[in-house]
Amino acid sequence: MHVTRCPIPVATRAPGGETNAYLIEAIPSKSTDTQRRGESRRKPAILVDPAAKADALDRLLEEHTVDHVLVTHTHPDHVDAVDAYAAATDATVWARDGRTDRFRDATGCDPDRTFTPGTTIPLGDERIRILDAPGHAPDHVALEAGRGGPILCGDCAVREGSVVVGAPEGDMRAYISTLRRLWAIDPPALYPGHGPKIETPRATLERLLSHRTERERRIHEAATAGADTVAEILETAYDKDLSGVRDLARATAIAHLEKLAVEDRIPCDGRPASPLADD
Repeated sequence: MHVTRCPIPVATRAPGGETNAYLIEAIPSKSTDTQRRGESRRKPAILVDPAAKADALDRLLEEHTVDHVLVTHTHPDHVDAVDAYAAATDATVWARDGRTDRFRDATGCDPDRTFTPGTTIPLGDERIRILDAPGHAPDHVALEAGRGGPILCGDCAVREGSVVVGAPEGDMRAYISTLRRLWAIDPPALYPGHGPKIETPRATLERLLSHRTERERRIHEAATAGADTVAEILETAYDKDLSGVRDLARATAIAHLEKLAVEDRIPCDGRPASPLADD
């Protein structure tokens, strides 16, 4: 399968101010290609994460027939143009089973069909496989483009930097499991929701796992050394200027604390927001 990345400027808070929309195109077999010679037929494709209406994406779609529209998860910076492109292409719109209300609220669009992890969607002679990938968001999935092919990983990974896994939606235990699952699959490439293609998936996943391990170590040390609030945790667990991202750091720190509390590594006071006192 051929994957085309189309970075789209978004008004919502996204890394670099852009979210990647993707077009997955089946590579025709020789017999199919022979049948199409001399024809002007457009190529069948799947549209993933149409973040916003954009001229670049419109031009890309002119050469294709979009059969399906999917999203890796329903955060605003990934779904804003689902309804518009669904109407323009008459494609089948998919949502995660059990999360259709969330999908409808986020997109303003009623899904035509639902999927579960393991569902496969035909595209030409191949199939897209849905992989469970929670952590960054509870409804997060990844898409494997053909058997043993590259994986569109949404906000599971980025080539540089790290991914926000922020409470209350972010689940750090689930996120770590997702990174390990992707490492075990060992795809030839990862296509992230933000930034360029990841050509060294295992090295990138190992870097992200190491980053989370180190951040958790610092948060655990701060929490067990007497920090009583999340604000105190941030002061000791982060060694960088948090201007402009303090709210994201706070949400991620809480997700780490919730993981530590579930694992009985720090005491939990029973409140859902945080094991520590409010700031």
